[in-house]
Amino acid sequence: MDRRDFIKSSALATAALMFDWEHAFAAGMEAPQAGKKWKGWKKGHFQVHFIYTGVGESMFMIFPDGTSMLLDCGDHNAIGRGKLAVPVLPSPDRHSGEWIARYILRVNPKGKDVDYMMLSHYHNDHGGCAKFHAGTVMRDGVEYPLSGFAHAAEWLTFSKAFDRCWPDYDDPIPLIEKSADTVAHMKMFYEYMSRHRGLEIEKFQVGATDQVKMRHNPERYPGFSIRNISANGRIADPNGKITDLYAERKKDNPQYLNENGMSLGMVISYGPFRFYTAGDFSDSWKLPDGTVFQIEDAMADVCGRVDVAKINHHGHYSMTAKLLQALQARVYVSCVWDQLHNVAPVMERIADRSLYEGDRIVCPGIFPKERREEDAGKPWLGIINKDSFDGGHVVLDVPKGGKEYSISYLTAADESMKVLSVMNFQAKG
Repeated sequence: MDRRDFIKSSALATAALMFDWEHAFAAGMEAPQAGKKWKGWKKGHFQVHFIYTGVGESMFMIFPDGTSMLLDCGDHNAIGRGKLAVPVLPSPDRHSGEWIARYILRVNPKGKDVDYMMLSHYHNDHGGCAKFHAGTVMRDGVEYPLSGFAHAAEWLTFSKAFDRCWPDYDDPIPLIEKSADTVAHMKMFYEYMSRHRGLEIEKFQVGATDQVKMRHNPERYPGFSIRNISANGRIADPNGKITDLYAERKKDNPQYLNENGMSLGMVISYGPFRFYTAGDFSDSWKLPDGTVFQIEDAMADVCGRVDVAKINHHGHYSMTAKLLQALQARVYVSCVWDQLHNVAPVMERIADRSLYEGDRIVCPGIFPKERREEDAGKPWLGIINKDSFDGGHVVLDVPKGGKEYSISYLTAADESMKVLSVMNFQAKG
């Protein structure tokens, strides 16, 4: 191919991407719900609310029978990133734990009562920390920081928590505890909540298909299930076979392993519909032969095809080609709190139709002006949902039976729950 042909083919590829997006965008803006208040959850629907705050990651799930789960509740000094920070919404006047709790109170069918909470891994942008908080209170004779889950629990009640290494905090190796980090913070939170608020805490079981489940009338909604696919550096295939990805590295008695590689991961099924989420699941290291092992390539062997995938590690140098080929998602959602999220190499891979055929759209919590200016003219910009430009909550809604699903953007600028757009899709099955 000469230079002229290359330029022509690139232009055609760009046009194809833009056409795909413009068509979906126009349909979304013309949806009857656009401009109106979010109608809420309906019985039989599976929903995932990707709550945007600009400082961490948080997802609130509602299962078809009304069972609810808060997956991650991050809080950290993202504003301290300076020029790399993204807008904190609705405003920096409250910390994220309070904004998240207020959002949940608006959408949860049981109000303040949340069935499950889950920390994907011990990083402050997913669970909060003792160093960055909205304030402290004295509890059990010690200072108790209000950050992340601990802050949200001032307004919400949690029945059961799933944790990657409860109760001994030594899987796969002892967690390094520092006075100001997420480990110490979550230990204090678990201890207080179990002692005074009746919180049950259960270790997340890799390979289980019946641990995280509907608690209210599950028999009414057949076809809904959650498969635990990763935790503590181990992954499980659909048959339950577990592989320890860090087996060789543990032989050297390491003092620390990357928390991202410890992330909890799940594939949620509802009829033909599939959804993938695995925290910040990413890590790499050199093998004896000098090649680099990408942990996400191993995930590709067990996850299977899905309709919607949460992007690993906020799109910061994650999502390998092999993983994308395995997932083949129609929609990718990214939880963003930094300008270095959804970096160009990741977006290029997601947009690459040589990895798999078919349309795809990326729905980040925000894709700010600075990034759009920096990446201006790049073909992959055509797959970024335009409603992300000013920031928004992304809502995945799967009606009963799982044959179809929708992606909605709700404004994050205020608490009005105004719908910006809705895109409808058919599940691949």
